[in-house]
Amino acid sequence: MKLPRPYTVKEISEILGTTFEGSGEQLITGINEIHQVEKGDLTFVDHPKYYDRVFFSSASAVIINTKPEDSMGKALLFSDDPFRDYNLFVNQFLNFTKSNVAISPSAIIGKGTIIQPNVFIGDNVIIGENCTIHSNVSIYHNCEIGNDVVIHSNTVIGADAFYYKRKTDGYHKLLSGGRVIIHNYVEIGANCTIDRGVSGNTTIGEGTKLDNLIQIGHDTIIGRNCLFASQVGVAGCVIIEDDVILWGQVGVQKDLTIGKGAILLGQSGVSKSLEGGKSYFGSPAVESREKMKEIAYLKQIPTLIKLLTEKL
Repeated sequence: MKLPRPYTVKEISEILGTTFEGSGEQLITGINEIHQVEKGDLTFVDHPKYYDRVFFSSASAVIINTKPEDSMGKALLFSDDPFRDYNLFVNQFLNFTKSNVAISPSAIIGKGTIIQPNVFIGDNVIIGENCTIHSNVSIYHNCEIGNDVVIHSNTVIGADAFYYKRKTDGYHKLLSGGRVIIHNYVEIGANCTIDRGVSGNTTIGEGTKLDNLIQIGHDTIIGRNCLFASQVGVAGCVIIEDDVILWGQVGVQKDLTIGKGAILLGQSGVSKSLEGGKSYFGSPAVESREKMKEIAYLKQIPTLIKLLTEKL
């Protein structure tokens, strides 16, 4: 999430009411959670298992609840609750407002685009040329859709990320400041849900086709010319490279990469990153030939037990 203007670390510390260490004049140009950080970003960390990841990341400043031995040159803002203060800063820039109309006057809709009845289009949405948006589609604020895109009925683009932190008083939500970007020639089936990024963008690459009843999680990046069959579920912060095929009911765990040209057979479960150019099956998914051999061997177990029993 890029800020409307650069903020100094000192300015941010004053907004949050925190102390800081490092250069107060360090400029911060964006806000990102740890999976998406770039140079110039502010992020947060509140658990020791993520300390190394954040300090070896590209982040320029960190909201943190302890003083590390080595800050790796990053500016530190000290907080008793980094999650809370990260949300507090993000909230300064969220521009969600109540809508009284179906199509926001700030939305930009390209030439030749067809908008069917009962579509909702939020503030600052951009829709390209020659698109077809079918009835009852909801496109939340700040989303961007390219040219020649088709979105079928009851699909929701840009709902909040499913990202919560459990505390003693219940679950606390990490605010979603990102967007959804859909490139040219994408088709999205009925009853799909594509969540906006927490701090970056959820992106669907040019030419990709999604069947009905598909869930795409926050900050996921899907490449060009991918094909997803019905009931695929993809968690947050996943990278799916070009030409990947996910057949029906494939489930993909968070924070991993599926390489270019990979094929996942139906009902497979992806728990770790997979190389491209191969076919996979099973849960956890392995190369499909290996899985089929394993299934064949399992079928032989009753016969082997019978033979063993007869010998005894």
